[in-house]
Amino acid sequence: MHDLAEKDKKYVWHPYTQMKDYATLNAPVIVKGEGFYLIDEHGNRYLDGVASMWCNVWGHTRKEIVDAIVEQVRILQHSTLFSMSNDKAVILAEMLVSIADGMQRVFYSDNGSTAVEVALKMALQYWYNKGHEKREFIALEHGYHGDTVGAMSVGYIEHFFKPYESMLFSVKKVPTPYMYRKHTSMSDDDYMQYCLDMLERELKEYSDSVAAVIMESGAQIAGGAIIYPKGYQKAVRELCSKYDTLLILDEVATGFGRLGSMVEYIAQDSIPDIVAFGKMLTAGYIPLAATLTTDEVYNAFLGEYDEYKHLFHGHTFTGNPIACACAISNIELYRKEGLIAKVMNNARVIADRIDEFMDYSIVGDVRHKGMLLAVELVKDKVSKVPLTLKHRRINYTITQEAFKRKVFLRPLGHIMFIIPPLAMGRDELNVLLDNALDIVDVLQKEVM
Repeated sequence: MHDLAEKDKKYVWHPYTQMKDYATLNAPVIVKGEGFYLIDEHGNRYLDGVASMWCNVWGHTRKEIVDAIVEQVRILQHSTLFSMSNDKAVILAEMLVSIADGMQRVFYSDNGSTAVEVALKMALQYWYNKGHEKREFIALEHGYHGDTVGAMSVGYIEHFFKPYESMLFSVKKVPTPYMYRKHTSMSDDDYMQYCLDMLERELKEYSDSVAAVIMESGAQIAGGAIIYPKGYQKAVRELCSKYDTLLILDEVATGFGRLGSMVEYIAQDSIPDIVAFGKMLTAGYIPLAATLTTDEVYNAFLGEYDEYKHLFHGHTFTGNPIACACAISNIELYRKEGLIAKVMNNARVIADRIDEFMDYSIVGDVRHKGMLLAVELVKDKVSKVPLTLKHRRINYTITQEAFKRKVFLRPLGHIMFIIPPLAMGRDELNVLLDNALDIVDVLQKEVM
């Protein structure tokens, strides 16, 4: 297997990656996982600082989850949910409804993007079935909801999706309470109110045409780790109710403990009409997502067959029993291990070290909640201009420096992320933080 890296560069096209840069990255080819470490073809061990793209919970090869998967593989590999069901899909649906307050129905899909697509179609057809012409969406600036067409439309980030603009539908956008980038003349409270006022203005003017407001729950991660101020999401919920508009919450990346709550919208006191879960639903072991909704929404899809009120959406592997068995085992472990309490303990470890980052002149802001840490790197603290390097791309430099230290970090542009597996212990978490600080030190010396 000594030539796997060369074959990787020759044959594999990587996501969100400039392959010209990747050819010089010396990226490892991972062949094994042990706990919170990824092991490459040469036996090098890398501490996973991005939870295998924000989804890993327990680390790798957790026995209970592996056993559940293996047992299910032996019994039933796949059985469609088209006109029939399977036991694991039923059991998991009941579990999800029991933890997601206000939700009564579960629709399965394969990943976060498709869970959002389902949510958008539910919202549109809900109003269609009720005889209302509500066909538009309101979304937040800096929001990200996935890479399928509907998800790109409501989560449009220009430098991601500009080439595909012609295939996207129009969405009304309102400001996000991005406190670090707000106008300096405004207080935090004033800026949050301004963002809410802009939303209300759109809802009031287009109340007859807006089907739903969609937003990530608790924080926007891919848009820059923008953590909402207290009370913001609850106020959005109240505005949606006031103007008879559905609220769709995307908890694909923020639910299941990432921000310190099993279900983030409960912590935000903002029960939605539709919510999407994914990523950590299966502890990062197998693809699975779920879109949950209320009986109020679900009942609008009931009728005679030839009324065509039913939801016209489905995937070959919807409710796959292996994935559902994996998710069941994962949720049982959350309860057994008291994971959310452990997440909050780990969150304090991170919080205690934030000042170490802020001591650097190139660190403009540090945003933290739960097991999410974002370090925004800038030219200087006054101008807040995003940091660039003279001869190297900042994001690839951070990743390369991390690889040198046998750590995996993947930044978004000039923002360094630490998003570890939720169950990572204090010692390994401190190793991640130590290395991240070391990389910031290297970057600062390079630009001085």
